[in-house]
Formats: sequence, structure tokens, C-alpha cells
Amino acid sequence: MNEGNRVPPGAGTEEAAGAGPTPDGDFELAKPARPTPLHEPDPYSTPPYGEPGPWAPAPPVQHPGTTPTHGTPLPPPAGPHGPTPAFPGAPAPASPAPAVTGGPATAPAPPSAPLPETAPLQGLTAVPEPVVAGAPIPVPLVAPGPAQDPWGRYDPWGRGPLQQAGAVPDGERRNGRRGRRLLVVWTLAVALVASGIGGVVGAYVEREGLGGEVTLPQAGSVPAGRAPDSVAGIAARALPSVVTLHVSGSGEEGTGTGFVLDDRGHILTNNHVVAAAASGGKISATFSDGDSVKATVVGRDSGYDLAVVQVHGVRGLTPLTLGDSDGVRVGDPVVAIGAPFDLANTVTAGIISAKERPITAGGEEGDGSDVSYVDALQTDAPINPGNSGGPLLDSRAHVIGINSAIRSADGGSDTEGGQAGSIGLGFAIPVNQARRVAEELINDGHASHPVIGVTLDMGYTGDGARIDDHSANGGPAVIEGGPGARAGLAPGDLITRVDGERVHTGEELIVKVRAHRPGDRLRLTVEHGGAEREVSLVLGTSEQN
Repeated sequence: MNEGNRVPPGAGTEEAAGAGPTPDGDFELAKPARPTPLHEPDPYSTPPYGEPGPWAPAPPVQHPGTTPTHGTPLPPPAGPHGPTPAFPGAPAPASPAPAVTGGPATAPAPPSAPLPETAPLQGLTAVPEPVVAGAPIPVPLVAPGPAQDPWGRYDPWGRGPLQQAGAVPDGERRNGRRGRRLLVVWTLAVALVASGIGGVVGAYVEREGLGGEVTLPQAGSVPAGRAPDSVAGIAARALPSVVTLHVSGSGEEGTGTGFVLDDRGHILTNNHVVAAAASGGKISATFSDGDSVKATVVGRDSGYDLAVVQVHGVRGLTPLTLGDSDGVRVGDPVVAIGAPFDLANTVTAGIISAKERPITAGGEEGDGSDVSYVDALQTDAPINPGNSGGPLLDSRAHVIGINSAIRSADGGSDTEGGQAGSIGLGFAIPVNQARRVAEELINDGHASHPVIGVTLDMGYTGDGARIDDHSANGGPAVIEGGPGARAGLAPGDLITRVDGERVHTGEELIVKVRAHRPGDRLRLTVEHGGAEREVSLVLGTSEQN
């Protein structure tokens, strides 16, 4: 028996079943047994679901790509043992068996034993050995790669080299980043250019006024009516009854104000307003509607600084209602109407700042005959030259005072003989006093003055009003049979209070007395020689103007 005709290892085992000697005694190569599939064969043999043969390694993990059209053939790549089946489970094409040296006949090589499940040696290639008849064919150890891996180039979807789903090639990634950068740069450039163009166009349109004529917005119409107690409501009711007086005479001219007392045309104003026309001068009365008529003096009184003039031929006169000045309280709102600096129908507003302010005005004659003594209402409503004689109105449009004097910035009082302006200190004659004087001027042509029948020492600098030692003409200081004499007053007595209110000077005592009517009873506090006593007296009447 030839050494080259050896039975391959494994003969006599289950794998070599059916092998034995031939009738002529020669040995024949054993026919390999066909392995039994591990599962039912795939009737459609569709990759990757077909079962690979026992001679091939398990396929690598496949990442899906684009699936080719069903039925597209795939070229079988070459493997280490010949062409690889087109898909797992398909029979591999026949390959010639290697020649066996020294044998009379050529037989196919037995199947190789399964490879152990070990990782292939990277980068190593086995050295081929001589093929011995009947020996198993060695499997070369080759580092797996695209050319050696039977599944390395297998792509059932018909695409190129396998890659992970969603992966982007480096070139495309760089191109994408470059595209995004270009998009951002272009967006910023366009925004800057657009904003610049918009600003230039807007400035040009605003400067040139394009787009038609400009129409400015305006609030809706204001209701015509006003609350009766508002300044506007008071002015609307009072203005038709207020007149502006222009006076000329004795080389003087002046402007003042007055208001209508009754429907017979009597107008009340200040004495110092019409004094220039008392000896043949002219007086013109202009109403709020612009009509002007002549006026004449009915009566005037310098001690109260009041006068009444009358207009004729005027119909539809509306007299102002006279209020009660005794009921006025500090802080009450007031409205003053007049013609300051010849600005007719001027309306100002303020409050009552104080009451019973003793003021004196006039005295230009030098003998005191033109001095006025007023127990005045003080107001901060602006009063200026030209307001004299105008009404001071309360919230019901009732007259509570006649604007007569202002305190000037130089510290003196001004009855419009100068051009002093308002500093918020204006004074008005209380209407209760003016009403009595106006009635007497209309009815009698002159006014009566209440007196106590004594002569006061106007040069006394102490506190209180001192009775002088004698009168101005050298007579007794206390008039015999007068109110003072009947009450027991004597020269040198110091009067300190009137009805409990303190008096500091002789002017204040005169103001307090003239705030009453003749016949009124007063209670006086008197000091003499360190002793103090109270006396009561009834005011007398003086016809002196």
C-alpha cells in the first residue's frame, strides 16, 4: 500500500462513514458527508436572511443605507477559496480540487474542520506548506481586510463602502460649516445695509415733508357749560356787569374799574379812581361787550375811598349781587375782575389770605383829609393798577369786597398812584361797609362817619391809641357832650382794646371804629396811670367828608 494513499484522519468515524476498500483492494478517498442545516432553508434565499455555509465566518453588522431595487444582481467578490456565493445559503461554484502527488487517481479534498472561534492575528500571513495527499488543506491566516473579508464588500443595498447612517463625510461637513458661516455673514450684511438705507430714507422724508401736508392732532370739543362755582362760571356771570372807567381831568388821566349796582345805572368804584374828574373832568364807562358811554359822579368819600358814578341811556343792565363780608373765612376762594394796566376784562383768582387788616391809603393832600382807613380783606388774587374799584367775588359770584389797594415791593401801600405790581398782597374794602356808604352816597350825596368824639395823638409810638392833650386847633381833646365825654374818657387815656380785640396804633383804632355804623355800641379797654378799666360808648356821627 502506497504511503501516499493514506486514509485521511477521521476515517472510521461518523464523519467518514461510507468510506472503505474497493473490490480490487485499492483504497478510495472518502466522500465527505453533506452537513445538515441548522434551520429550515430560506425558500427565497434573500440576503441578509439566508444562512451562510459552515465554511464562511458570520457576516459583520450591517448599517442600512439605500435599498436597491428588488432583483438587482450583485457581483460575487473573490474569497480565499474562490468566488463567494452571491448570498448566504447559495451553493458556491465548483473549483478544481488540488492534485494529489503519487496517487493514481485525483479525488476531492475532504472538508476542513471548522475554525476555532478566535480572533484572527492582525497583520500575519501563514507560510504555505506542501500539500500532502489525504491531508486537510490548511487555511491561511491572513489579516482581514476589504479584499480578504468575504463580507467586507458585501452590500445588499447596492451602495458603495459601508458607513454609519447619518454620518457626513469630512468634505461635506467642512462645506456645510463654510456655507453656514457665509449665510450668517450675508444676513448681517443685508441687515446693516437695510437699516442704513431705512434711516437715510426716513430722515429725508421727515426733512422734506413727503407724504402730504402735516395735520396735527387735536382734542375733541370742550363742553360749553361750566360749573357755576368754577372760575369760568363765576367770570361768565360777572363780566357783563363789570365796566372799565377811563378818567381825565385836572391834567391827569387814569384807568380803573367799577361794577353795576342797580338797573338805574349806578356804578360803584374807588374815590381815587374818579378824583381827577371831580372838578369838571370826564369819565367814560366801557362795558364788557365794548360799548362805551359817559358817566357822571353821584357822590364820593375819601375817608372810605368809595365813590358812585352813574351812566344814562343804557338798557339791559345786570347788577351784581352783594354778599356778606362778615361771613367770609380765611382760605375761601375768590375771583377778582378788573383792567390792570388798561387790560379790560382781566380775571384772576386766589383766596382770602386774612381779614380785618387795618390799612390806610391816600394822604396826598398833606392835611389828612384824603386819608382812607379800611378794615380790609386781604387776598392773594393778583391785583394791579387798573383793578381798583373792581369786584372781589366769592364762589357764588357775589361781591364780598371792592379791590382798593396793594402792598408794593418797596414796603408802602399803593392806591394806584404809582406803577407798582402785584406781589400777592391785595386789599379790598369789605362789602358790608361799602354797601352802607354807597347807599348814603346815592341817597344823600355824602356818607356819614362814626366817631367817638376824641382827638388822638398820631405821633405816639407806644402800644395802643393815646388820647391827645388838646385838639389840632388848640381846643379840648375830648369834645364836650360827645360819645367819649359821656363814657368818661379823658386826655392821656390809652385805649388798648376794642370789643376785646387788641389795637396797637391810632390808625388801627380809627379803622375799627369806621368798620361800624353810627349808633353802634363799642366796649373799650382803657389804661391810665397804671390802672385799667373798661368803658362802653355809643358811636356818634360826623358829617365831615
